[in-house]
Amino acid sequence: MDEANSAWQGGNDAAVSAHILLVEDDEVIRRSVALTLERYGYRTSTAPDGLSGLEQFRADRHDLLLLDVMLPHLDGIGLCRRIRETSQVPILMMSARSDALDVVGGLEAGADDYVVKPADTAELIARIKTLLRRATYSARAGGMQPGTDSRHLVFRDLTINTCGLEVRKAGEPVSLTPTELRLLLEFVSAPGIVLQRQNLLRNVWDYGWEGDSRVVDLTVQRLRKKLGTEHIDTVRGFGYRFRR
Repeated sequence: MDEANSAWQGGNDAAVSAHILLVEDDEVIRRSVALTLERYGYRTSTAPDGLSGLEQFRADRHDLLLLDVMLPHLDGIGLCRRIRETSQVPILMMSARSDALDVVGGLEAGADDYVVKPADTAELIARIKTLLRRATYSARAGGMQPGTDSRHLVFRDLTINTCGLEVRKAGEPVSLTPTELRLLLEFVSAPGIVLQRQNLLRNVWDYGWEGDSRVVDLTVQRLRKKLGTEHIDTVRGFGYRFRR
């Protein structure tokens, strides 16, 4: 595993060793958010634009990225795409507005979630903890030794090891972000059953409130690109169903 991919494996829910890279061009917001993160025990690095953020990401180990959408030189969506070329590190996007283009663009680029600025501190920390906890679980399970008890599920050309958290399509490994993997496991736990978007938001994203269903829709779209369109059906007006 390359350094970029291994960078996110150190994150933990206690936040003691979690290293967050904050990329934000507004100096006042950057300082304020960094102070908030450090107050909650996170080690924080900052960058004022997309290109310097990319350089910092490549030069150091980070457990989570917090990216503003509107950045000079290289915007947050472009930065997210560049990072996803080599790493599945959890990415949380920040937008000054809940504009559909910002949200859709960030999630299509591979972001796990987003918050609208100015972000409520409790909501921001809750989203960060959820992403770090999910990444830590994936990393630990992915490091299970050969011979460990596991369960293999087979759906056409798709094989899923639900204990070792390994996914293969036609025998080839599929690289999924922790959020994509968690969503897939939610689907395969109830094949043939329609899962509503709000239930998926609660079970996969840990939303304790009404969330934006676009997060679900765009993550499903990314799963379909990686796994094939034949596995997940859209049930209009309700949600999604994983084919038996």
